[in-house]
Amino acid sequence: MVYPLDYFQHRRDCKFKQAERAQRIQALPSYLGPFTSSERQVLAKPIEELVQDVHKKVLQPIDILRAYGKAALKAHAKTNCVTEVMIGTAEGWTTDGSINMNGPLAGIPISLKDSVVVGGFDTTVGYSSNVGNKVPRDGAMVRLLKDAGAVPYVKTNLPITLLSFESTNDVWGRCTNPHNSKYSPGGSTGGESALLAAGGGRIGIGSDVAGSVRVPAHFSGIYSLRCSTGRWPKNGMVTSMPGQEGIPSVFSPMSRTLEDLSYFTKSLIGMQPWNYDHSVHPLAWRGDVSKQYSEKKKFRVGVLRTDGVVDPSPACARALDEVAEALKKEGHEVVDVQPPSPYEALCIASQLLNSDGCKTFESFFRTGEWEDRGANQMSRLMALPQPFKWIYYLWVKYIRRDEIWAGLVKDWHGKTCYEQWKLVGKREAYKAKFHDWWEQEAKLDFMITPPNATPAVPHDAMKDAVSSCGYTFLFNLLDYTAGIMPITHVDKTLDQLPSTFSLKKLNGVAYGAYKHYDATAMHGLPVGVQVVGQRLQEEKVLAIMKRIEDSLGDDKYRLMAID
Repeated sequence: MVYPLDYFQHRRDCKFKQAERAQRIQALPSYLGPFTSSERQVLAKPIEELVQDVHKKVLQPIDILRAYGKAALKAHAKTNCVTEVMIGTAEGWTTDGSINMNGPLAGIPISLKDSVVVGGFDTTVGYSSNVGNKVPRDGAMVRLLKDAGAVPYVKTNLPITLLSFESTNDVWGRCTNPHNSKYSPGGSTGGESALLAAGGGRIGIGSDVAGSVRVPAHFSGIYSLRCSTGRWPKNGMVTSMPGQEGIPSVFSPMSRTLEDLSYFTKSLIGMQPWNYDHSVHPLAWRGDVSKQYSEKKKFRVGVLRTDGVVDPSPACARALDEVAEALKKEGHEVVDVQPPSPYEALCIASQLLNSDGCKTFESFFRTGEWEDRGANQMSRLMALPQPFKWIYYLWVKYIRRDEIWAGLVKDWHGKTCYEQWKLVGKREAYKAKFHDWWEQEAKLDFMITPPNATPAVPHDAMKDAVSSCGYTFLFNLLDYTAGIMPITHVDKTLDQLPSTFSLKKLNGVAYGAYKHYDATAMHGLPVGVQVVGQRLQEEKVLAIMKRIEDSLGDDKYRLMAID
């Protein structure tokens, strides 16, 4: 009797949350009409200018909120990107003293991944078992944001389990890419990327454990920065994998423009987040580093053309080439690099992330609850009895002759404490090896890489592409700072696969990625690049991203228009 009752409660809770969201939107009739001319002026301004207008009393925070509240609801109608609608409550926050309107983010509406705790609202993370888990007090991240002057106004969609480059769950439904509704906006911070790309916000907060703010930025055509652990608050969140520290998740900023990303990051670090969250290093914003890399005349740039597991698709390779050529024209030294095996990093990182045997994220499921297709592939393989898994491994390695997939499958099982410690030792040895390579052999200022082997995937494609995450996952293991910037769009003429291309020749990881690559169907989807520094180099990476954008000149990416 327990299981049928569990299923019916799951369905009731999903219906309740969707009805609650609809009711909150219906209670905001003034937010549902066309934009006024003054609202369009607000939407066109960078956040630094909006803050100055609030400080000078030229603009009222409520006017900024109404403009972006309206834009967010339009983006939601197009993509299903919003979960908790907080706009009505946020109106009160702008006038009741809850928010510091003298702060560096005064009056700026900020969107939050659904996993961020806001007092008085649920933090479901896509699980129906979390419906009704609201707490009265804001989490540390939201307290910090309000003290800085920011106004939380919506939370955004994500995948159940948080382990996917798609954003779908039973509680909130499927989030779609604003450029093409048949494709994913990315994950796990996909609702944020869809909202920002469609112009429903300028700045937001996401989290990243294997690429979850970077791949959505690449898929949807926005900017993001994966901060190193200890630079950005992590408390005041709900997760699908509490206690997982083998590859720590980091909360990080996402934005519609690079200018806003830089201003927001500098402002939040300037608020001394270590006073709100014990996990943050007391490391102030280093303006001298930003200035140094804004002015340095010649960089040594490493280009990672392939991770040795999945070669980038023609669209992603073209974007990387475009940036490399622009930097060469600026007089920088641009060299192809081969760092210590990214495949080794993928093996270590994937085992560390799932060393519990996928039990933790599965523990929150209710009977009949939909599971992300990619996460389901991982948990099913994890649950396969060892004798059958060994036979499968032998077949993959010796019959299919696929060393890459075989190596990932071989040790895909839950780990004992002893095995976990050995993995952590391998992680630290790899990090030391990579650091020595960067400093002593390659001697780089920064690297550029593809963010993913392909542009956005079609819905449910993570069933096949779940392991194709090496270009981002590598830098989670290393804990390096990495930013994403959009560069171009898929072109159905320029980005076709060569006539000699054959899926049958690919390893299992590459096969899953390329199975859904179709330049004609993907025409118009965004394509980005990843800019990588070393650990705790947020100032440096943001300054370099600005140098790259300047080097592109008139060829730089054009944002989606706000409807």
